[in-house]
Amino acid sequence: MERDELLPRPFPDPVLYRDTLEAGFRAFPERAENYRKFQEAARAEKVDYLPIRLDIENVSRCNYYCTMCQVSDWPGLKRADDMSFDDYRALVDSQYGLVEIKLQGMGEPLMGRCYAEMIEYARARHIWVRSSTNASLLRLKDSYRHVIDADICELQVSIDGATKETYEAIRRGGNFENVKENCALLNDYCQKVGRQRTRMWVVVQRGNIHEFELFPRLAAELGFDRLTLSLDLNDWGQEEWRTRNDRVDVHRQFDADQTRRLVDIGGQHGVAVTFWFIDEKYDTTAPGKLCPWPFERAYISSDMRIVPCCMIANPEILDVGDARRLTGEWNGDAVVNFRRLHLQGRIPRVCRSCYRGEGTAPRA
Repeated sequence: MERDELLPRPFPDPVLYRDTLEAGFRAFPERAENYRKFQEAARAEKVDYLPIRLDIENVSRCNYYCTMCQVSDWPGLKRADDMSFDDYRALVDSQYGLVEIKLQGMGEPLMGRCYAEMIEYARARHIWVRSSTNASLLRLKDSYRHVIDADICELQVSIDGATKETYEAIRRGGNFENVKENCALLNDYCQKVGRQRTRMWVVVQRGNIHEFELFPRLAAELGFDRLTLSLDLNDWGQEEWRTRNDRVDVHRQFDADQTRRLVDIGGQHGVAVTFWFIDEKYDTTAPGKLCPWPFERAYISSDMRIVPCCMIANPEILDVGDARRLTGEWNGDAVVNFRRLHLQGRIPRVCRSCYRGEGTAPRA
């Protein structure tokens, strides 16, 4: 068995996830039917169900310019205008098959004016909602309270350094002490209201690997009881970013002893440590081993374009349709062709970093 299959992986709260799923099926029978069709379907170019999951980018702008993120290349750290609440509501209403939403993309979601309202709207429809934040704005207008009160299911907080020097070198534009204070405030509030919905998330790389064993203690100090370390860096479907991030990618330096030690350290501090691993995750030897994104979900950018996945997360790299017409575009020419390439083993260039080796068929 390969190393990445041995690592403990992050999973949502099983009780909250199950209860949300069941409540949604009771309230919306068409959702239950759509989910049944999805579960029973073979992977094909055209499908007879709507997406069951979406990544929805409420803003494509950020107040950080992190070393490993494509946002740092965007003029003014912004690609497009924010998604309006009307567009968001129409999208959610039209996609009756949704059981999950990740409400975040390339931007910092707390910069959006109606972020908490978007969470609340989806949760009122029994959709499991998670999001990610750099935590810099949690105190602004008591955002930490509003996000939790909106009943978010999981809020992942990105903290890529265990010391001020390391954190601010990677998370450029950030203030480590401010982030620590905000996280403590957030987790104190979660405990107060009985909703422990947070997870600390670390993207491990050359600049912070020397602090590897400090992260569980930091997580505990800030009030997190879950810590996930991502052991890979993304290339956003771009050769230039693959070259940049390959220089600081350290996932092959990990061994079983190191990961077991980190899990043990987490246990000593009451923190469940898990690992996320992207590279060499899929292959072309069988339909069931292909990336599931083309067959179950999509990424919706803030300007309402459909992007194949969050590993690309930019319609300027690959755009497969108008999200205002997602129901029709889901089996439109661009999406169908994208599925066809995967099914034929001709993996598009922008997807290759998520596949192992060269596959067994010609590539596109």
